[in-house]
Amino acid sequence: MALRNLGTTALMGAAFAVCAMGASAETLRWASTTDPQTMDPHAVNSAPVLSFLNNIYEGLVRRGKDMSIEPSLATSWEPLEGENGWRFTLREGVTFQDGSAFTAEDVLFSYQRASDEAADVRSWFAPVTDVRVVDEFTIDFVTNAPNPLFPDSIANFMILDKDWAEGNDAALPARDAENFATMNVNGTGPFTLAGRDPGVRTVLVPHEGWWDEAEHNVTEGVFTPIGNAATGLAALLSGEIDFIQPIPLQDVAQVEGREGFRVLEGEETRVIMFGFGHEHDTLLYSTDVTDVNPFQDPRVRLAAAHALDIDSIDRVLFRGKIEAASQLVPAGISGYSEANSDRPAYDPDRARALLAEAGYPDGFSFGLKCTNDRYINDEALCRAAASMFAAVGLNAELSTGPVRDYWPQLREDDFDMYLLGWSPGTFDMEHPIRFLMHSQDDEARLGSWNFGNYSNARVDELLPMIQQEIDPAARQAMIDEVVAITQEEVAYIPLYTQPLIWAAKDNVDLTQRADNFFMLRWVTVN
Repeated sequence: MALRNLGTTALMGAAFAVCAMGASAETLRWASTTDPQTMDPHAVNSAPVLSFLNNIYEGLVRRGKDMSIEPSLATSWEPLEGENGWRFTLREGVTFQDGSAFTAEDVLFSYQRASDEAADVRSWFAPVTDVRVVDEFTIDFVTNAPNPLFPDSIANFMILDKDWAEGNDAALPARDAENFATMNVNGTGPFTLAGRDPGVRTVLVPHEGWWDEAEHNVTEGVFTPIGNAATGLAALLSGEIDFIQPIPLQDVAQVEGREGFRVLEGEETRVIMFGFGHEHDTLLYSTDVTDVNPFQDPRVRLAAAHALDIDSIDRVLFRGKIEAASQLVPAGISGYSEANSDRPAYDPDRARALLAEAGYPDGFSFGLKCTNDRYINDEALCRAAASMFAAVGLNAELSTGPVRDYWPQLREDDFDMYLLGWSPGTFDMEHPIRFLMHSQDDEARLGSWNFGNYSNARVDELLPMIQQEIDPAARQAMIDEVVAITQEEVAYIPLYTQPLIWAAKDNVDLTQRADNFFMLRWVTVN
C-alpha cells in the first residue's frame, strides 16, 4: 500500500473525506487504543498526544484534509530579508479559551517552552538561532541557514497562553511528571476540555469563541481509550461508541456486514520498523552472550533483516493490506529514494551464513521490546518476528507492554532490539534523518528519537546540507546517499507501511487523514 505518485503538497487523495454538512448537533463518542498521556502539547512528541491536542491547541500553521499546510494562528509567512529565517504575520482578534488575547508574546513564550531541555518536541527547533517579536502581531524565526521546510516542520507546534502557563506554575513542560498543563488546557482551538479522567474518559466541548468557522455539529466529544481490540469492536457494534480507530483487520468483514456501520480504509504515512541498541557494548537480555553486543556488527543486523518474511506477515496478520518498506518513509513522500527502493529479501539461509560469518554460527539470545497497544497488531507482529528470528538462531526474549511504559524504557536504554513506528511530520525524508538517523545531540536538539544512538559522521554532515539545499536534484542526491549508507549499515529494519483501518456508524461523517490524526472539527453526526 505505498503512497504512490504523491507530491509535496502531501498526499492528495490520501485524506478520505466523507462529509455531509447541515446535521443537527450531537454528542460523538469515540475510542482508540491509546490514551493521550498528557494534555501538555510540549511534553510528549507522540501521535496520540499531538493528534488529540490538535483539537484544543493551534499552531502558526496547520494541515488541511489533504495534508497541505494552511494558515492558522499565522495568516501568512515569508522568508526574512537579509538573513535566514521566516517572518510570520499573526491573526488578530484571536482569544484563548479563557478569554485572554493571543499575541506574539505567546508565540515567543511557547517557542521558549517547546525548545527547552524539558520539552520532548525541542528537536523541531534545531535550526532556530533566535526568535524576535517585531510587534504585537509579527514574529521572526531566525535559522542557522536557509530552511525551506521550516513552516511545514512546525505544523504541530502548539501555542500556549504565556500568562496562563506562568500563573499556574507550568512555564516548562513536564515529560515524566506532572504540572498544571498536564491535566488542564487553555488553547485557541475549536474544542476545550470539559472533563479528564486519564485512562478512562476525556470530554471535549466546543470553544464558543473560536476564530474560525465551524464545520462540525459536535456539541460534546467523549473519548474512551479501549486497549482490547475485541472490547472496542463490541462497544462499536453495540452502540456504546460511534467511531473507533483502528479496528483489527480480521474484523473488517464483520463490520462491513452489519447494517448501520462502515469501514474507512486508507494509507498512513507511518513506517513500522525494528531498531537496535547500537551504542550498547553488551546485550541486556542475553543468556549466552554477555560480554559483547552482536548487533554492533552490521552483518548480524542484516541477518535479522533477512530472517523476516514480510509477505507471510502481510498474509497472516494484515490480510494483504500492507506494503513492504525499504526505508523510513513510504513511497510518495518527498525525498523518497527511488534509487534505494529494494529491501533485504526473506532469505533464512543467507541469515544463518551471515551469523556464522560474524562469529555466531549457533546464534544467540537477546531481548525484543514491543508495544501491545500502539500500532495495528503490534504484539502479534512481534510474536511472528520472534518466531522467524528463532528459525535462524536469533532467540528473542519478547517483552510487550503498554505505550505509556514503553517510551520511558526506550529512553532509559532498556532494550536490545525494539519496535518503532514513524510518520514524518514534514512529509519529507529530512524528518526521519533528523530524528532517527542523526547522532544523538542534545545541545543541537538532534537525534531525539534515535534511541539506540545509531551514528554515522557522513549522515550527520549531510543533514544540514539537505535542510538548506533548494535545488531538487542536488537535494535528492544527498538524500539518496543517506539512505544508501543507512541501508548498507542496517541502521534500522524497515518493515512495512501501516494501513489505516477505522470503523464508524454510518451516520457519522468524518475525514480520515494520512497522518492518522482525528479532527473533531470535521465531524458531523446525522
